Amino acid sequence: MAEAADFQGTGPSPARRWLRRTGAVLAGTPLLAGLLQLPAASPAEAAAPAAPRAASDDGSVAVSVDSLTPSAPAEGDTVTVSGTVTNKGKKTVTDASVGLRVGSPLDTRSSIDTVAKNSGDIDSLVGAEIDDKYTEKFSKLTPGVSQPYTISVPADELDLGQDGVYDLSVTLTGETSDQPWEQTLGVRHTFLPWQPEEADTKTKTTFMWPLISTVHMTAETGSDEEQTPVFHDDELAEEISPGGRLDRMVTLGKDLDVTWVIDPDLLASVEAMTTRYEIPGENADDKNVVGGHQEVAKRWLTEVQKAVADKEVVALPFGDPDLASLAHHGTSVTGSLRHLKEATDVAAGTVESILHVEPSTDFAWPVEGAVDPSIIKVSTSAGADKVIVRGDTFEGGRDLTYTPTAPRPIGGGTTAVVADARLSTVFDGDMTRASASTEAVQRFLAQSLTLALQTDRPRSVVIAPQRTPSAAQARTMADAIGAFQDSTWSQPQGLTAAAKSKPDPAAGTEVPPASAYPKSLRKQELPRSAFEQIARTQDKLDRFKVVLSDQSRVVTPFGRALNRGMAASWRGRPAEAAIYRSGVETYLDTLSSQVRLIEKSETKLSGRSATIPVTVQNNLVQGVEHLVLRLTSTNPTRLEIDGNAYEEQPIAVSGGHSQSVKFTTNANANGRATVVAQLYTQDGRPYGQPVTFDVKVTEITATVMLVIGGGVLLLVLAGFRMYTQRKRAAARQAEEPEQENAADEVDTDAGDAKNPEASKRRPTQESAPDTREDAPEQPSDPAPDTAPESADPSGTGERVDR
Repeated sequence: MAEAADFQGTGPSPARRWLRRTGAVLAGTPLLAGLLQLPAASPAEAAAPAAPRAASDDGSVAVSVDSLTPSAPAEGDTVTVSGTVTNKGKKTVTDASVGLRVGSPLDTRSSIDTVAKNSGDIDSLVGAEIDDKYTEKFSKLTPGVSQPYTISVPADELDLGQDGVYDLSVTLTGETSDQPWEQTLGVRHTFLPWQPEEADTKTKTTFMWPLISTVHMTAETGSDEEQTPVFHDDELAEEISPGGRLDRMVTLGKDLDVTWVIDPDLLASVEAMTTRYEIPGENADDKNVVGGHQEVAKRWLTEVQKAVADKEVVALPFGDPDLASLAHHGTSVTGSLRHLKEATDVAAGTVESILHVEPSTDFAWPVEGAVDPSIIKVSTSAGADKVIVRGDTFEGGRDLTYTPTAPRPIGGGTTAVVADARLSTVFDGDMTRASASTEAVQRFLAQSLTLALQTDRPRSVVIAPQRTPSAAQARTMADAIGAFQDSTWSQPQGLTAAAKSKPDPAAGTEVPPASAYPKSLRKQELPRSAFEQIARTQDKLDRFKVVLSDQSRVVTPFGRALNRGMAASWRGRPAEAAIYRSGVETYLDTLSSQVRLIEKSETKLSGRSATIPVTVQNNLVQGVEHLVLRLTSTNPTRLEIDGNAYEEQPIAVSGGHSQSVKFTTNANANGRATVVAQLYTQDGRPYGQPVTFDVKVTEITATVMLVIGGGVLLLVLAGFRMYTQRKRAAARQAEEPEQENAADEVDTDAGDAKNPEASKRRPTQESAPDTREDAPEQPSDPAPDTAPESADPSGTGERVDR
């Protein structure tokens, strides 16, 4: 917003005063020439000028204003100014004196900027020094030594007239050995707001109080039931500890009438610290260690709950995403706006569950309030209809002599809430020095009062300071708010009320073009590659979550980590942002790889059909399901899987277990066939890496079968031949006793008569005869099949000994 045009007031501006003095000098030149003809002055008179002379530089003595109370005095108050004077020169300053000067009221907001820019300029002295009794004197100021001073003056002695902002100067005069006359050696300009009476129309002022931090939590969680969170550092504990930045923000803000603007990620991170949490060890290879700031986290959340009770709370999207980076680099990457929508959807629930207040989610806050049409479009894409922009990037309106009210309708039902640039940026910079803090407070009050005096129109002013104020900046902001929230010209108002106030029809509503977006901010944006990596990680998460029996254990921590990967706090830290995003993706890859196929070596099949086992291993703590295991033959003419080129079987494996799945194969030919095992989700998307192995088929051929069949046939024939031979031998043995009985009947009878025991020694079938040639013939031996001397051929069916 372009600042309001300057307008004429009762007091001259510093530039006009300088021109007036210059004109006076030029007008007095002839008079000076005439005076030169007068008798020369004595040496003593020449050495002592009638008035103090200004030094030719910024002064050899540094003057600081460390305190000014009250910041906005009223009638009857005593103004006390304190600080230090430091001799920066090489010469000792003698007869030094610190006094106050009050100039005329500063008419415009730009004149305040000019004075603030040249606050140490000794050439811009205005006004006469007040009474000598309100000075502090030093006999000497040694080089490099600082001396404190304190001056107290009743407000009535300052000769403050009309309402306005006065230039209050603290000056040091003195002498040096090389310039032995009184001269101004140092000065410090500050501002004194003066409006003792209540204004007829007060400016309604909204101060946004941001409770935002950087990213601290990772996507990693423990395998226990509570899913112990893991932080990448323990810096958040320092911020919320007593005296820390966020602790100071809460302690100071609870007593102020402000609108709390909160990143839900901060609350979620601190809540995660209230129980068990872990942080990395000192070395990269060390295991995580348990964080020990549970009580600190509990105390801080309790204090926040007390501070925001009955106050307006605005919840930013989870993780405070960088809307400008998203608009300029992320919209061309599929799915990027999805993350903004998710971050907005979880914001209200997170804040309400932790702080027990219902926040507003209608506001979007781009970095430093800089916008262009694409940023406006992205900011409102997730449901917000109010965008907080800053005045120095938004046109104020043509021919306006005042700063217009904050809300501006910019079309499409969207309202641009224009924050005042001067009031929003006055607290930037190092506020650790008391002088810098005091200067910021007085400048803030000066700008606020000057704005209020511009017109009698009712206006709403919004102040959007830096996103993450330091502890010193927070202290300075609190001092300024405390001074003006009860002032005579301003009254507090909530952000929602400011956005709903009646717009000024004369105010500009045109959104700046993309070319007007500050180059310094564009250089800090997240690159397109960041959003591509986030999209890639999300795609992996989508494939992983569908196989889990409890998706929430993975979807929630990774979803929030992806939101954090888009945070505005990564600006100016590209390397750290890249490490964080890569860490999220790597950890997801690690989890996904815990469900995998076990590698297989070459498998041999020695038959026409066989089964091939494939093992699925699940090293997660939870079970996996909705998976399909497909086994594919790359050469189905040689090896078929269940009669086809591939076969699929559903998979469900409990946490920490493995499961083997068997596939039936059919071999059609010998040789090697490559087989690929791959897991798929139920929607047909590959999951994990495939496992490829060879199957060597050694099928039995037809020739081998003939050989084996011939061998079996020979065995059958041989067995049949043996059977027939045995049958013939049995028949022959049955005939032999009859023949022997007929031929030996007489011998037997005779022998039996001579030897009755002979009949008892006849041979039987269980005893084998002694056929040895040299064996003595026994009386009981049976008669041979043929007589030894017989040369006749053997009879049919008889065995022949050869």
